[in-house]
Amino acid sequence: MATHEVTNQPPPRVDVDEFGTNVPLVEAVTRHDAAWALDHLHAVGRLVGRADFQEDAAAAHRHTPVLHTHDRYGRRLDEVEYHPAYHRVLGAAVAHGAHTAAWADPRPGAAVARAATFMLFAQVEPGHACPVSMSHAAVPSLLLTPVLADQWVPRLLSREYDARLAPGKRSALFGMAMTEKQGGSDVRANTTVAVDAGDGSYRLTGHKWFCSAPMSDAFLVLAQAAEGLSCFVVPRVLEDGTRNPFLIQRLKDKLGNRSNASSEIELDDTVGFLLGEPGHGVRTIIEMVAHTRLDCVLGSAAGMRQSVAEAVWHTRYRSAFGALLVDQPAMAGVLADLALESEAATVTAIRLARAHDADADEDERAFRRLATAVAKYWICKRGPGHAYEAMECLGGNGYTEAFPLAMRYREQPVMAIWEGSGNVIALDVLRTLAREPRALKVFEAEVGQAQGAHRLLDEHLRRTGELTAEVAGAPPAEAAALARRLTEAMALALQASLLVRFSPTAVSDAFIASRLGGDGGHLYGVLPRGTDLEAVLERH
Repeated sequence: MATHEVTNQPPPRVDVDEFGTNVPLVEAVTRHDAAWALDHLHAVGRLVGRADFQEDAAAAHRHTPVLHTHDRYGRRLDEVEYHPAYHRVLGAAVAHGAHTAAWADPRPGAAVARAATFMLFAQVEPGHACPVSMSHAAVPSLLLTPVLADQWVPRLLSREYDARLAPGKRSALFGMAMTEKQGGSDVRANTTVAVDAGDGSYRLTGHKWFCSAPMSDAFLVLAQAAEGLSCFVVPRVLEDGTRNPFLIQRLKDKLGNRSNASSEIELDDTVGFLLGEPGHGVRTIIEMVAHTRLDCVLGSAAGMRQSVAEAVWHTRYRSAFGALLVDQPAMAGVLADLALESEAATVTAIRLARAHDADADEDERAFRRLATAVAKYWICKRGPGHAYEAMECLGGNGYTEAFPLAMRYREQPVMAIWEGSGNVIALDVLRTLAREPRALKVFEAEVGQAQGAHRLLDEHLRRTGELTAEVAGAPPAEAAALARRLTEAMALALQASLLVRFSPTAVSDAFIASRLGGDGGHLYGVLPRGTDLEAVLERH
């Protein structure tokens, strides 16, 4: 029958180089000293763009993890079963260094190359990025205690993937368990207790409300020792091959991030090893948190790229009312606006990654301490609305699970919530400004490099400076009430400055006019008259 003949539908978006087709990402990698990684990134781009990889990504979300608390004889197992597709995706990410390549070969641009690799994998399958990110972020904390670093870091740097909970493995992945039901982000309210066993180890007892990727080989865990809140390395398997008590109570039934298991766990006389100084658990784990916050930015930017790529692909093949959707002014405006958001997120994410390289000087380290929090707040919060608007570009198809944007819409909120939701991050920005004047100085120097290039940006920088001074002189309660406003202003200043310096004028002018000049709307698709939509879109 003629009605069964499929017409006016786009072909599958498969077998593309997801790196090579992302012009802003290619430019940013090259600009920030990682051109030496281009061949590798093109190979990763082709891998994640393959049909079979995309099928694995979809299967990992369709067949969600299953918890097995006991075996059939009643013995505790505390294991999570993943679909084989999830293991294939995670194994590929590890094999290509998405987890710890920057630590294994810390040359200039290494963090940039690793960030781009991470983004390419997270663009197509975001759930596995959680253990990948935590493994990357655990390294600087582990280095605080050489004996533990010697035991674990070489295994973290391995490109092998071994999903078993078994002794003698040559590789490892790390997780973390910080929050508890009574405190959440207020980790100083934790009640998990750590008792010195007198043999170089501690025994931990308590309940953790969120423990992601519970099949990881070891975890960084916060617990109350005699000296106060401290950080511990808790392995799943002990050196003698026995299982460390790690009782998985249930898996969280999450909005998104479905392929990745998140759990509640009980620690019951569980063996842990002190990491860092006793009583300084937050200080010990803060480096891990800083790197996972960066990965939240990278993951949000990767999600925006997926949203734009899918929306533009669909509209370049789909016709309505006598013309391709992409050629119709209303749709072109929406697509270009989504592309502007994606490009701003990408250039910001890669600039931050460069500041996390091993060769970063003190100014760069001060910059990243402030700018990572600023970007994490803004870019991650922009993700869900961005995904929704892209989903609408696909119409009814976008709302179905057969296309990836329904998954992406559910996925984007987790980056804004994980590692500090909006208020926590905005208040961290205030604390950094108060404690580290140098951070503000280098941040202002960074965004000031674009001063004089655009009148609206100059006005925004002036207003942001005035707001910063107002917050600095305000009583604590008033400053806290202004924290979100200031963080947003700083984020837009950073994005606009980077676009002015590094992107085509058509991109930067449209971004600044719509985000800073009042010539945009509350929703996507309201851009200034005269915006060169074609010039914006051809980069995406």
